[in-house]
Amino acid sequence: MPLVFTPFSRELVFKFDARTSRGAMKTHQAYFLRVHHTQRPQVQGWGECSPLPGLSPDYSPDFPQLLQHLCDQYNALNLEDPEADEGMNFWSSLAAWPSICFAAETAWIDYLRGAQRILYKTPFSSSEQGIRINGLIWMGDLAFMREQIEKKMDQGFRCLKLKIGGLDFTQELKILKEIRNVASPQELELRLDANGAFSPYDAEEKLRQLAMFDIHSLEQPIKAGQVEEMQLLCEVSPIPIALDEELIGVNGEENKWNLLHTIRPQYIIIKPTLVGGLVSSREWIQVAQSLGIDWWLTSALESNIGLNAIAQFAAELGNPMPQGLGTGQLYHNNFASPLEIRGEELWYNSDKPWELPK
Repeated sequence: MPLVFTPFSRELVFKFDARTSRGAMKTHQAYFLRVHHTQRPQVQGWGECSPLPGLSPDYSPDFPQLLQHLCDQYNALNLEDPEADEGMNFWSSLAAWPSICFAAETAWIDYLRGAQRILYKTPFSSSEQGIRINGLIWMGDLAFMREQIEKKMDQGFRCLKLKIGGLDFTQELKILKEIRNVASPQELELRLDANGAFSPYDAEEKLRQLAMFDIHSLEQPIKAGQVEEMQLLCEVSPIPIALDEELIGVNGEENKWNLLHTIRPQYIIIKPTLVGGLVSSREWIQVAQSLGIDWWLTSALESNIGLNAIAQFAAELGNPMPQGLGTGQLYHNNFASPLEIRGEELWYNSDKPWELPK
């Protein structure tokens, strides 16, 4: 009897309207892949493929049918060996569907390493060490953003990431001024994420105004795909620029090198769900390091299943910068898991059980 992949889904419900410059989200449709051998159904590897509308190349209304079709195609191979070339080649050929690549890859690793959601043996996965993360501040009115900022600072976060570009710009400057009145750059690192909200014509001036508040970095100031404009902005910006959406849909080491060599950002931000999984993420890191560009990992609104895979990967890579892994508390109905936030760190508490899709 062969190995089989089976898809599952769950609609995740946000605890609040999650706003970016692209709009607000109340729910997020998550999908999952389970792999097991038909003779050992209790040994299950799990991965998550939760494409984001308006952002993920593989998002479409037909995504559930696509996922089922690909599982049917794989299952028809009737493979016994989890590392058979046909199986590995099948999933690695799915570059057009980056979230599915991420899910299949992480489900495989989970299955091959004991089906315990421990993808890599590290001090993190053995509950001996946490991963430092940034506190994520969502867009909203001034009162909502102040409340989030105060809460994160009270928790002990020394790095905050603020979504900007959705409010009036003067209001956003006011919020940054308030933060700096109570926390110096030495006490608190500020990262900003514009999600492409600025125009190439006003971005430089906005960056100059933002620079007054000692900003660590600004993610994706202008929309992706404007390579020449982004290159010029990286050259003149008083704030280090991090590419995020710019990386989506760029496949192959040569194409990745060409993009980064042309734009020359100070940072790249890698979201495995959006860039095609762990192998592709490692490729981005290797290319970036060859060009002297730093990086960190970020989740992309996954449930705790996908978040855990990215956290395990981050622990294996060992980047000391704060990672963007604080999204596990966003949902009313997330899966129970060993993941927990202690102060400004994400920990894996192996005493806590996993809840899995049904």
